[in-house]
Amino acid sequence: MKYLRRIPLRFFSLFTNSKAEAELVREIAAHLQLLEDDFLNRGMTPEDARRAARRAYGGVEQVKQLHRNERAYQGLASTVMDVQYTLRQLRKSPGFTLTAILMLAFGIGATTAVFSIVEGVLLRPLPYADPDHLVVLGDELVGSHWARSQVTAPDIRNYMRDTHSFLHLGGYQRIGLELSSTGDPVHIDATRMSGEVFPTLGIAPLMGRWFTQQEDDQHQLVVVLSYGMWRERFHGDEKILGTKILLDRKPYLVIGVMPRDFEFPLVPGHLNNSELWVPLSPRPEEFTAGYAASWNSRMVGRLKPGTTPAQAQNDAQLVAEETMRNYPGFMRSLRIRSDVKLLHEDTVAQARPLVNTLLIAVATVLLIACTNLAGLLLVRSIRRRREIAVRLALGARAAMLLRQAMVESLVLSIAGGLVGLAFAAACIRIGISLLPETLPRIHEISLDWPVVAFALGLAVLTGLVCGLAPAFAAIRTSVNETLKEGGRTGTPGSGHGRLRSTLVVAEIAVALVLLTASGLLLRSFEKMRQVDLGFRVDHTLSAIYVLPRERYAIQSSVDSFTDNLLRNLRQLPGVKAAGISSSLPGTGDGGGIAITVEGYVPQKGAELNMATVSLMHGDPFQALGIRLLRGRFFTESDKADSQPVAIVNRKLAEHFWPGQDPIGKRMRRGMPETPTPWLTVVGIVDDVKLGSPDGGTAEQFYQPVTQQAVSEGAFASVGELTGTFGYIVLHTDTPPEQLENSFRAAVRNIDPQLPLIEMRTMEHVISDSEAPRLFNTVLISAFAMIALLLAVLGIYSVIAFSVALREQEMAIRMALGCQRQGVLHLVLISAAKLGFIGCFLGLLAATAVSHLLRSFLFGVSPFDPLVLMLSSIAMLSFALAASALPATRAAKIDPMIALRGD
Repeated sequence: MKYLRRIPLRFFSLFTNSKAEAELVREIAAHLQLLEDDFLNRGMTPEDARRAARRAYGGVEQVKQLHRNERAYQGLASTVMDVQYTLRQLRKSPGFTLTAILMLAFGIGATTAVFSIVEGVLLRPLPYADPDHLVVLGDELVGSHWARSQVTAPDIRNYMRDTHSFLHLGGYQRIGLELSSTGDPVHIDATRMSGEVFPTLGIAPLMGRWFTQQEDDQHQLVVVLSYGMWRERFHGDEKILGTKILLDRKPYLVIGVMPRDFEFPLVPGHLNNSELWVPLSPRPEEFTAGYAASWNSRMVGRLKPGTTPAQAQNDAQLVAEETMRNYPGFMRSLRIRSDVKLLHEDTVAQARPLVNTLLIAVATVLLIACTNLAGLLLVRSIRRRREIAVRLALGARAAMLLRQAMVESLVLSIAGGLVGLAFAAACIRIGISLLPETLPRIHEISLDWPVVAFALGLAVLTGLVCGLAPAFAAIRTSVNETLKEGGRTGTPGSGHGRLRSTLVVAEIAVALVLLTASGLLLRSFEKMRQVDLGFRVDHTLSAIYVLPRERYAIQSSVDSFTDNLLRNLRQLPGVKAAGISSSLPGTGDGGGIAITVEGYVPQKGAELNMATVSLMHGDPFQALGIRLLRGRFFTESDKADSQPVAIVNRKLAEHFWPGQDPIGKRMRRGMPETPTPWLTVVGIVDDVKLGSPDGGTAEQFYQPVTQQAVSEGAFASVGELTGTFGYIVLHTDTPPEQLENSFRAAVRNIDPQLPLIEMRTMEHVISDSEAPRLFNTVLISAFAMIALLLAVLGIYSVIAFSVALREQEMAIRMALGCQRQGVLHLVLISAAKLGFIGCFLGLLAATAVSHLLRSFLFGVSPFDPLVLMLSSIAMLSFALAASALPATRAAKIDPMIALRGD
């Protein structure tokens, strides 16, 4: 117990060392005085008494050290003294200190900011109870190119009823609803989901309760609000429970509010997060033949204890096979496979390549910063070699010098880490709004304790790594040779010079890798901007409308709305064309459906014939500027009771009718066995980019919306309505932004409660589609510029130091007749050699890691010779520019002053 009480006392004595030392000196002096008085009383002279007292007492310094060891942890005490000594030394060199700290702050701060994205997106557990047991379940349609597995309404019923591997399992579907009970009508993002989904996720509501599976089955009109919607739209009203709100003009009872951090589904980006949740409550028509092939929902489940995703997939596959056996005859050729994967993996799959690439890029910047710090510390160690030699000659142990060198490196790196944390916090605060919409869980990215711990750990690791080379260089100082050198005429050994050159070459090589990556991405972005989109971007305005079923329950009311809307829009001043389309180029909308082409015989084992369909009303081709290559556009005569017609794009025509005139050819929806009517091709239009400009071009066909139900044949549902949603597109001869208010007024004149969604120009649409690639390019380019700046600083510091060390040599050369131009060339040639070697190694490294960039490039090879050549020339030019100032300074040396000074 006594020993335990001494532990804190010995620890705190580290911080009261000066007072304890003073007391120790006084106490030893008192003991010596008593002994001296005793010897004086014995008749000795004062001088003899003083010597005798010291002999009797023993070694004073040994006694002091024993006392220090007793009162404090000596290892810690020595470290504290080393830190104090380091701080004094660093205060004497403010330029060196500031440069080293800022370089590390950039490297550690950028790395920490990117790690916060990695931690928030990839590493942090999902915000649900026991997230490791959460999975998503869906169908993979054999022969299709679906990126994510989805399910139909019958699938949800069958999987929930017949699987045995889940504690809870439910389906969900993202939808948009009209909220019209809180002021002006607005469109909100919502989710329909089974009553089993909330128990699956295991997050209790903040207020009230969830809806149950029984309420879902009974089609109860109940709703659970998100925390954000409760606070923003209902002002945090604690009496909200039990009140009713109008959703799609139907009264829903509010039964719960979820916590602040609850979010489901976890969709990528800043937008489109669900603001409320309503029961899935599938409508009867969703189980009819018309919906049997509508894969538009997803499922989430919680595995039973001890059940693996593979076992759950085998269980689900049995249900999928039973589902296929019950398919109607017109779907007998479709094959599905169940797909079960962890919810976390499904959430981050799209973001993982980008995040990994960012982490590699920022680690490269940190590596250059570490190399620079190591170079600066090495230079500092060489400049202090005489001091180190003197200390070694006086008996200092190599271990002590090694420890002091490491402490100096750690102090700098920790200081850089703390400044880097502030830099990272600023980057996160500013940069979150700039992150691409492909990243999920953006709102969870923050500078939390794991990120802070990572930054501090990284700072310590950086200090240890960066301090090794200078520390060992310090203890390898030759005492005799260094002391014999006298003043500043001495130069360090060749080993030090090789180490400095190696660090510079490494910086150039690593910086060139990032510079090459930046060049490839910039060239890819340039190629993307040159892509022919196939439609007009300027002077075009778009918006989405969704008609609530409660009011527009019959087809005649829908047709009346769309006809009146187009008529009103065409009468607006400045409008040249107006139309409605079920999909809009540049947004990524437009799912694929199976088609059958008359006379086309697919190869054995070929995939499904899939094409994207767009339903058109009015003049959307003219409004979007989609070019007609042959045939005609749709006319008012293309009605429900007339011959079904279609317009195909160039890619579909070349696939199914190569070298032929597609006009008059026939195709239809569905598989060969599906009883659907033939569509006659009446026109060919140019290919358009449905997604981003760097995406692929889909095979696409267009139909009049009036013929949708007829063309679906067996897939058509009883009472199915067409034209209830779509993109309204206007082509104007004035700036489209000026028509926004008139646009909204034209809609309000028909339906005062109907909100327009995402009104924006097509320039804005294309800008949004280009944003992910632009983000990648800007960020990697920023890292490349930082790496280049750090490399230039490193080259400058090493060349400048080398020139300073060789000042006497330069003076002797000039005294012997060498011209100043020759001295200038000597320094520049030395820098050029390092630059050439670094560029050569950098090109090899860029080639080796090119596969990491391949998925981010468009229209450019990872080995593009132009980019590699320009990057190398730029890197070499910057290396020579960094050497120009030291070279000029060397050429201006006055031989008389330099030689006299020595």
